[in-house]
Amino acid sequence: MRHHGLMDVAGGLHPDLVESRHPMARRNRILFAALGSLAAASLALAGCATPSGGPPSDSASPQSSIAPDPDLGAAWLDEGRLVGLVTLGSSTCVPTLADEARYTDGVLHVELAAPEADRPCTTDLVPRVTLVGVPQDVDPADDLQIEVTGDDYFGQVELEGVAGLDPSGETDYEPSAGWATTEGQFVILTWGSSTCVPVIADVAATGPAEVTVTYQTPPDNQACTMDMVPRAAVTAVNDLEEDSDVTAILTKGGFLGLQVPIYGTN
Repeated sequence: MRHHGLMDVAGGLHPDLVESRHPMARRNRILFAALGSLAAASLALAGCATPSGGPPSDSASPQSSIAPDPDLGAAWLDEGRLVGLVTLGSSTCVPTLADEARYTDGVLHVELAAPEADRPCTTDLVPRVTLVGVPQDVDPADDLQIEVTGDDYFGQVELEGVAGLDPSGETDYEPSAGWATTEGQFVILTWGSSTCVPVIADVAATGPAEVTVTYQTPPDNQACTMDMVPRAAVTAVNDLEEDSDVTAILTKGGFLGLQVPIYGTN
């Protein structure tokens, strides 16, 4: 079911704010605007990968010696319109995009920017997600090489293609999920208020190809901004019998048993 309105913290679309359909040519501009709004709100999105030193971003090319980084991960989201780039670091200082991703010679170039130097960061080391808008000439059915450069980031990760995704047209603002490149790890995307991000309380395998994701119940007096942004979280499950065609069931926190297919293969 396709919607074009605001999503409240309960995971549903706000009934009073219904957006009109956007032409396909404006798809990425809408996504980048949403990502910019998310960064401005200084949200800590849950996700994974360790920054490592390297040469400046303008030295990167498909023929360069950028090595794979085991701490980098990636997952397809929103029918292939977005990639969830997983890095490892402070949960309160998630890297942001320095600019729009560029797709040249079969490689998606992503430049990350570190948080402001004077911004306090917790000293935990956890997976976080930076959302990357995918250029229209990328086919999510094909394997995608991603090169990451920027402030303290330098590495490469390959994201396996997923057949059947359709990135054409505008987003439907529905939750989506995709397996990341680290075994057992997957990213969940939801849409809604930038100040009321759903928080995962528990993840468990509840069937051979089924994982139940339980969210925390938000406080009754929680005040939420009326913006509409993508929010991403990374989590993991290790007890499934199947590694493909897996379904995530989102429960509590306003998600009433919503079933979301996890793109790709674990």
